[in-house]
Amino acid sequence: NKKHINKRVRSLAKVSSLVNLISPSKNGAVRRFGQTVQSMSSRDTKSPGMSLKAGSKASGPTPTKRRNSTLWSETLDVHQKSTFSTKEIKRQEAIYELYRGEQDLIEDLQLARKAYHDPMLKLSIMTEEELAHIFGDLDAYIPLHEELLIKLTEGTGPDGTVAQIGQIVIDWLPGLNAYKNYCSNQLAAKALLDQKKQDRRVQDFLQRCLESPFSRKLDLWSFLDIPRSRLVKYPLLLREILRHTPPDHPDVTSLETAITIIQEILSDINVRKGESECQYYIDKLEFLDDKQRDPLIDNCKTLLCHGELRNKSGSRLHVFLFSELLVLTRPVTRNERSCFQVYRQPIPVRDLTLEDLQDGEIRMGGSFRGAFTNGEKAKNVFRVSSLDPSHGQSHTLHVSDVYHKQQWLNCLRTAMSQQQGAPARVQRGQNIPAKSHSSVSSATVCEEEENENCPPVSGPKLRPQTLSKTRLDQKLQGSVKRKETGV
Repeated sequence: NKKHINKRVRSLAKVSSLVNLISPSKNGAVRRFGQTVQSMSSRDTKSPGMSLKAGSKASGPTPTKRRNSTLWSETLDVHQKSTFSTKEIKRQEAIYELYRGEQDLIEDLQLARKAYHDPMLKLSIMTEEELAHIFGDLDAYIPLHEELLIKLTEGTGPDGTVAQIGQIVIDWLPGLNAYKNYCSNQLAAKALLDQKKQDRRVQDFLQRCLESPFSRKLDLWSFLDIPRSRLVKYPLLLREILRHTPPDHPDVTSLETAITIIQEILSDINVRKGESECQYYIDKLEFLDDKQRDPLIDNCKTLLCHGELRNKSGSRLHVFLFSELLVLTRPVTRNERSCFQVYRQPIPVRDLTLEDLQDGEIRMGGSFRGAFTNGEKAKNVFRVSSLDPSHGQSHTLHVSDVYHKQQWLNCLRTAMSQQQGAPARVQRGQNIPAKSHSSVSSATVCEEEENENCPPVSGPKLRPQTLSKTRLDQKLQGSVKRKETGV
C-alpha cells in the first residue's frame, strides 16, 4: 500500500511539472503536443460531477485523469507484428498518432463545452455574450475533425493498416480554413478571460475545475488554445509519415502536396491573426486629441513588436512598433478597461533615426520607484529620434537586458529599412550579432498571451508570431532540422 501511495505521488508530481512548463500565463502559447497521442481512460464522456457514483465515498484524493499512450504496434498480436517491416510499423505509428490526436482533440473540445462553458452559463458566472467571445465556435469544429476520423477509419484495411493517407488528407485540409476567425480572436478572448478572472466567482469556479481530475491539471485557456496547438502540428505529423514512407510509394507525392497545402493555410491564418492583433492594440490606443492621431495609424496592418521600456527619467512606457509608426504610450485604465494613452506625437517610421548607445554613455536622471538612482550610468539603452523638425522628438529608452535590446534594434532596423528604402543606419556603437529569434519578415511563433490587461516589464513581443512549437515537436522531427510555418 505504501508503494502504491509513493507511486501516486510521483505520478502527480510529473503532471504538475508539465503544467509549469506549459503555463499560458507565463509563456503564452500552450504546449500540449506531448498529449495528443493519448486519450482519457475508458474515453469517459460523463460530466465531471458524475465521476463518483451517487452515495459513494471518496477514499482519498482523486488522482488526475491521465490519457493512455497506446502505440499502433501494441494493438497487434505477435504474429501480426511479425508480418510488417520495421519501416512499415513506423509509418503506421505515425498515421496512428494523427488518428489518436484527432480523437483527443474532439474529446477536449467537448470537455471545454460541458465542463466550463455550460456550467458557467447555467450558474450565471458569465453572460452568454462573454462566453461566446471567449469560447468562439468551438462546437462547430468538432464535425470537421470527426470527418477525418471517419475517412481514416474507412481507409483502414483488415490488417489494421492505412495503405494510402495522402489523398484523404488533401481532401480534408481545406476545412481548416474555418479556424481563421477563431485564431484571429484569441488575443481579445484571452484579454477578456484575464479580466473576468478578477471576479471572485469566476476565479473560484476555474480553480475548482483545475483541481478536478478531468482537467488533467490544465487550466481553461489550455483547453481553448488546443485548436491552435493542433494546427501547427499537422505539418510535423505529415512530415513524419512521409519520412517513413518508401520512395516508390504512391503516397509520397500526395503527402508532399498535403504539406504544401497545410503550410499555405497556416500562413494565411498567420497573416489574418497578425492583422487582428494589430487592430486590437490600435483600438486600445487613447489619443489626447485629433492632432495626435497620425493618419498613418489607419494604414498599419502589422504590429512588428511591442513591450515595456523606461525613458530617461525612469518612467515606464509601453512602446508599439507598427509597420508605419512608432507609438510611445502609458498604460492606463478607463472604466475598468485597460488602454494605452499615447505619449507625445507618434513618429512615422520613415522619419526615424536610431542610435545604439554604449553602456555607461548616458546617465538616467531621477528615480521611479527605485528604478534608477540619481545619475546612475545606464546599460542597454538606445535612442530614437524624428528627422522631422516639426516633431522635435528624441527618446532615450532603457531595456531590461542586452538580449531584448538587440530584439528592439533588429525590429527597428528592419522596419526603417522597409519604409525608408535603404538599410537602416544605426549611429554609434557596435551592433551585437542578432539572434535568430525575431526576424520581422519571418512567419514564426509567438510566446505572448500573458495578461493583456497588465503587461509585464519584459522584452519586446514580436510579430508576426502566433503559434508555438514545443520540444516534443522538435523531437518528433528527429535529427533533421525543419523550418515550420507558424500560426
